[in-house]
Amino acid sequence: MPLEIKKVGVIGAGQMGNGIAHVCALAGYDVALNDADPDRIRSGLATINGNMAKQVSKGTVNEADRQAALSRIAAAEKVEDLADCDLVIESATEREEVKRKIFSGLCTVVKPETLLASNTSSISITRLAASTDRPERFIGIHFMNPVPLMELVELVRGIATDDDTFESAKQFVTRLHKTYAVAEDFPAFIVNRILLPMINEAIYTLYEGVGSVDSIDRAMKLGANHPMGPLQLADFIGLDTCLAVMQVLHEGLADSKYRPCPLLVKYVEAGWLGRKTQRGFYDYRGEKPVPTR
Repeated sequence: MPLEIKKVGVIGAGQMGNGIAHVCALAGYDVALNDADPDRIRSGLATINGNMAKQVSKGTVNEADRQAALSRIAAAEKVEDLADCDLVIESATEREEVKRKIFSGLCTVVKPETLLASNTSSISITRLAASTDRPERFIGIHFMNPVPLMELVELVRGIATDDDTFESAKQFVTRLHKTYAVAEDFPAFIVNRILLPMINEAIYTLYEGVGSVDSIDRAMKLGANHPMGPLQLADFIGLDTCLAVMQVLHEGLADSKYRPCPLLVKYVEAGWLGRKTQRGFYDYRGEKPVPTR
């Protein structure tokens, strides 16, 4: 039988992690928000509070529901604080060795029946599951960014994921008022398999001098009816994350069409990661973003 999920642990209090905690709490789940850095937990809780306040101002959430949701979220500064969770979702940096280490440690703490999930946008669920003592109770639950606003969640079964875990994940996502798409466990799944090569090609278009940042983004917004230009979107996602996904695609599929653009590599080496560092394909340090090329 699918597991009844009452309490959810979230590892990683950054943009994705605090968004996952946000929607879980609004859906009525108790939430434990964990991060290796206690300051990031405090920052994540403040972000959740602010984002819920925006929802109240827009009339999509009432104040009573906001207060109730906030009361369900607790800071979990130690991994041991996740011991009583029924589901733990990892949302750490997109590096396989980091995620595998997290799951190895987590297995010594949580209940034998606890479900484990990764919010990875590209890494093999089968390989991550192999770092645990319960590969049959492991699944990919990939949320889109920003989590409170985006409707889609990709569900990715590893080779060992059993049917009860899959059904539990589907019920969990449905209770969050999200829509799931089932993806096979191949590099980058569905959304990023299609989206990130497009972004990478936009960066090549800039790198080769075909167009400026402004002209490329304007062309795709007005010529393809995209709500956001690909370079603006890359900054929003984080250029380090874009590079990590392209590296997974390039290594996993061994096709030169997935080779990361050298300009993307150079920006990441410079620490120009987009919005989160105030510099990427746009400079965000002024009153409005300014293209950097």
